[in-house]
Amino acid sequence: QACSQQDAHTHTKTLLIKSEQLLRIEEHDFAMRPGFGGAAIPVGIDVQVESIDSISEVNMDFTMTLYLRHYWKDERLSFPSRTNQSRTFDSRLVKKIWVPDVFFVHSKRSFIHDTTMENIMLRVYPDGNILYSVRVTVTALCSMDFSSFPLDTQNCSLELESYAYNENDLMLYWKNGNDSLRTDEIVLSQFFIEHFHASSGLAFYSSTGWYNRLFINFILRRHIFFFMLQTYFPTMLMVVLSWVSFWIDRRAVPARVSLGMTTVLTMSTIITGVSSSMPQVSYVKAVDIYLWTSFLFVFLSVIEYAAVNYCTTLEEMRKMRRGKIPSTFDASQAMAFDGCFHDNDIELTTFTRMAPTLTSNPLTTPTQSSDIRAPEGTRLRRQRSVRENVDLLVNNSYMIDSYSRLAFPLSYLLFNTIYWSLYS
Repeated sequence: QACSQQDAHTHTKTLLIKSEQLLRIEEHDFAMRPGFGGAAIPVGIDVQVESIDSISEVNMDFTMTLYLRHYWKDERLSFPSRTNQSRTFDSRLVKKIWVPDVFFVHSKRSFIHDTTMENIMLRVYPDGNILYSVRVTVTALCSMDFSSFPLDTQNCSLELESYAYNENDLMLYWKNGNDSLRTDEIVLSQFFIEHFHASSGLAFYSSTGWYNRLFINFILRRHIFFFMLQTYFPTMLMVVLSWVSFWIDRRAVPARVSLGMTTVLTMSTIITGVSSSMPQVSYVKAVDIYLWTSFLFVFLSVIEYAAVNYCTTLEEMRKMRRGKIPSTFDASQAMAFDGCFHDNDIELTTFTRMAPTLTSNPLTTPTQSSDIRAPEGTRLRRQRSVRENVDLLVNNSYMIDSYSRLAFPLSYLLFNTIYWSLYS
């Protein structure tokens, strides 16, 4: 068995030597590009995207595995053939000939797969046309805009360019136009790929000149359902839960304070969890607007009870000073389950209705005074001042809860309508 493996290795080495002799590799200087000193050599590019392995919002990059194929013509490698059949080689021969030095612009990491052998294929045709294919995985930068996150759409691109040869030496182009970019069926967990398309352009460097650059562009639209389950629905539930305190009696201080603090702390946890999985950008994201506005609603529900409790305390202190509440009165005995405080044992101050009067002009005669009297059946009403309105709320603090039961849900519903209409 050892002898057979040695014979196979010797046979392969013999074929390789014969191939090098057939292609006359030792007769040419492959450190120079084909047609050196003449027109730029055209190099066609063909890409098949195998997969998009990951997309990172924190690092603002993506990882893609693809088959990168190069097409060019090198007459130095032409060989006679009766059947006009091409010859295929692996990476061992690639190191001995000239190949385009294409690299990925803005790439962070990249490598050629080497299991079980280097994934490199070289195919040479008798007329000198060459196909050079590699299977490579690259991690490249994608400048993302998170102003609409998580209702956003991201435009990313993978850029290819020759490193050493500018447009005067090498002309990089898509071999088959838009058909040069093909993709397998790609399914991502958080994104839906809307569109893949190829484009080209020029890049300028002050020290070396203009270079041909090819772009692999793709548009990613984020799936919203994951964030609805993880962020939006829990946030909505916390806001609604904070409204429960409006139906709890205003004298149940431990119940309302603990409920308010629980919702505030839960909202803080949700905001911290979302922020930890996002890059530290200097602008406001759509999810930030929703979370902080919801946090404001929860916080205001706590402030609302603070106002109710304060007004209730003032109301009791005033009645104590007026002698309306006995010193032995237990306020906890007057708690009502409907959220309103009914003081059945307390005599409320009654306000006597003041009859409207008109002051007559002293210069008018009695006959003229009788003509100026107000029409029968009409009343003159004086508009209450701000202080009187405040006193009315202080004397009837249960009204704050009553108004909040309607104002908070309507305001939050209006906010959600505006938010989803703007970002959806």
